[in-house]
Amino acid sequence: MKRTPFMAGGLVAVGALAAAAMAGRATAAAPAVNHAIAVLQPGADGKVKGTIHFHKASGGVHVQGTVSGLAPGGHGFHVHEFGDCSAADFTSAGGHFNPKQQPHGAPDAAQRHEGDMGNITAGADGTAKVDYTDSQLGFDGDGSILGRGVIVHEKADDLKTQPTGNAGGRLACGAIGVAKPE
Repeated sequence: MKRTPFMAGGLVAVGALAAAAMAGRATAAAPAVNHAIAVLQPGADGKVKGTIHFHKASGGVHVQGTVSGLAPGGHGFHVHEFGDCSAADFTSAGGHFNPKQQPHGAPDAAQRHEGDMGNITAGADGTAKVDYTDSQLGFDGDGSILGRGVIVHEKADDLKTQPTGNAGGRLACGAIGVAKPE
C-alpha cells in the first residue's frame, strides 16, 4: 500500500495524541498514603512472624502491631533499605534505612538513622506489642519508608554500637507496602 502524506501525518498525529494522553495519566497526582503495612515472614527458625501497621499521625508515623514467636526479652526493630526478604538470612533487605547518613542511635536521639526504631520486648509468651509514634518516619520524599523492609533481630539493640546496634541476626522480615484503605 502506498503511503500518502496525509496518511503518514495522520499516523504521527494519532501517535502524538496517544503519547500525550499517557503522559497526562502518568503525571496525575497519586492519592496520599496514610496507611502502610508490613507482614513479617519468619526466617530459618520458622517461628517469628507478625504484622506491623504504619499510620500517618500528628508528629510523624504511628507504628503499631504484634510480633510473636520471639525469645523473651528485647529484640532490635528497624526499617532497612530494601523491601527484599528473598535471602534466607534476610541480608537482601540491606542495612538500616539511613538517607541522611546519620549515626545509629535510639529512636528519641537527635541524630539517628530514620530506620532506628529501637527495641521491641517479648514477654514470657514470646509476643511483643508495638505501639508508638515515630517522628522521623514518613511516606514521601527521600525519607519514605514505602518499599523498605522491617527487620526483627535476635538480640536487643544497644542503641549505640555503629552501625547496627549489635542486634545480631535477622529473625523476621517484611516489606512495607501501601495498605488497603480502612
